Amino acid sequence: MADDLAHRPATELLGLLRRRQVSATELARAYLGRIERLDPELHAYVTVCADQALEEARQADAALGAGKRLGLLHGLPVAVKDQMHARGLRTTGGSTILDLVAEEDATVVARLRQAGAVLLGKLNLSEFAFGGNIRHPYGTPRNPWDLGRQAGHSSSGSGVAVAASLCAAAIGEDTGGSIRIPAAWCGVTGLRPTWGRVSRYGMLSVCWSMDQAGPMTRTVEDCALVFQAIAGQDPQDPYTVRGRVPRFRPRKGLDGLRAGIIREAMSSDAVHPEVREAVERAASALEESGAEVWEVSIPLALHAGVISATITDAEGSYLHRHWLRSRPGDYDTVTRRRLLAGSLLSSQLYQKALRLRVVMRRQVLAALEQADVLLSPTQPVAAPRMEASSGLNSKEDVLARFAGPRGATAPFNLSAVPALSVPCGFTGEGLPIGLQIAGRPFDELAVLQVGHAYQQRTDWHTRRPPL
Repeated sequence: MADDLAHRPATELLGLLRRRQVSATELARAYLGRIERLDPELHAYVTVCADQALEEARQADAALGAGKRLGLLHGLPVAVKDQMHARGLRTTGGSTILDLVAEEDATVVARLRQAGAVLLGKLNLSEFAFGGNIRHPYGTPRNPWDLGRQAGHSSSGSGVAVAASLCAAAIGEDTGGSIRIPAAWCGVTGLRPTWGRVSRYGMLSVCWSMDQAGPMTRTVEDCALVFQAIAGQDPQDPYTVRGRVPRFRPRKGLDGLRAGIIREAMSSDAVHPEVREAVERAASALEESGAEVWEVSIPLALHAGVISATITDAEGSYLHRHWLRSRPGDYDTVTRRRLLAGSLLSSQLYQKALRLRVVMRRQVLAALEQADVLLSPTQPVAAPRMEASSGLNSKEDVLARFAGPRGATAPFNLSAVPALSVPCGFTGEGLPIGLQIAGRPFDELAVLQVGHAYQQRTDWHTRRPPL
């Protein structure tokens, strides 16, 4: 019974809670039991706050019994990436360098609480959310579909927790693909909202001009609900934008919608044939739902990973300049190497990357004049095997490590538009494949509607890893 509850979508659980068919305490215990049983091997969590979660669940049940007005996520057990402060809990950033107890909630966490969510704990991540490190001080997050495979960079714990039903929904953070990559490799749904749509106050920064928090869930409908709860202007983050956050309403079919498949993303030699075929089948499913699908071009897309990594590492090295001088040996080898390389980048290269970013945004927006949404593989390959070393032997090794996974996702964080990853198939080895759906600035609604329509015609998102 407990496992059956834990596997259900968040929207279904909320309905059970409101009808008093299950209690928030029962739900919290169901997830905490799975965490205790499975997480010693999966390493999705850095911190589990079981006693606090059960107390919050009891309060949620009391409010429900008293007939009080309920929030969007009332009684729903959630977890957040350990990049965001949560009052009274430690924040590590996935590193031994930082270990503090937060005195206040990040705005995202505060909004989850205001919506009535029950916080189960803090989720594991790549060191300081840079992605790709070999040593994880709180255990290496393992892909639930194959424990010898990577779970994604850098919201790895968030992807693992949702895929393994260790929470009903999670919050990740995406600078160059760190929500979408683990969503694709772990077989879950993940939304990177438009830059400025969700507050970053109380969140450790990677690259101020691209960082963005967002939801990771089982379904698009769940994703839309959590997005509704956390999005909106925040006076404590001057980069958040004004304006109403649109409420998600499913479309009855996709008649009249135009979807553009990005030519460069599909024709790249890096795309595995199984991934290409899965995305082509997904495009056909959208056509069957009424969408018009045709090819569009973003010529600079093939270089997006390098552009994104250059900007991220240059800005990140500035943020870490003091620890790089005083505690270089406490970083993981890969993180230290990236930060040191970023600190050596010339102002000329950084300025060139910034100018190329403008060109990228123009090309993405031009493609979005031809189509309402853009389609591409979230990742060109399924989850690779765990890396045992961090050696670099060639220029190709450097490009693969620093820009490879981000190449497919980077066009959209560079252009500051919303992008969603949804499961769209499996490889012959049983590994999930992700479809990426991107839209116009602040048009998360269109992206979510397309993703939801796709999930109404397919069952990839309902499959569970063999745990």
